[in-house]
Amino acid sequence: MSPLSSVLAAVLLVGADVDVPDPPPAPPPGLDSKMETLLAWGKWGVLICGVAGLFICAGQMAIGRKNRSTFAADGATGIPWVLGGLSLAATAAPIVGVFFK
Repeated sequence: MSPLSSVLAAVLLVGADVDVPDPPPAPPPGLDSKMETLLAWGKWGVLICGVAGLFICAGQMAIGRKNRSTFAADGATGIPWVLGGLSLAATAAPIVGVFFK
């Protein structure tokens, strides 16, 4: 048996009797309302960026309609990216919540 594996075996044997604490997440005192405000501002910013992104895609499609088909195609291919970003922002809290339950 190599020295490394014997040390690892000793650590595993000692660690078997130790209870590791696993407290639930808790905000620092006085910081919870500030973080909720910051998250609300972030959600609002994502909403504004999503609307602007859809407007930009629509503009590219409208401008590229005549003789600039690649510009219109770029606008059309941007729509799923904007919707994907908005969907991720909308489901961010539940996704993170899955890992902390």
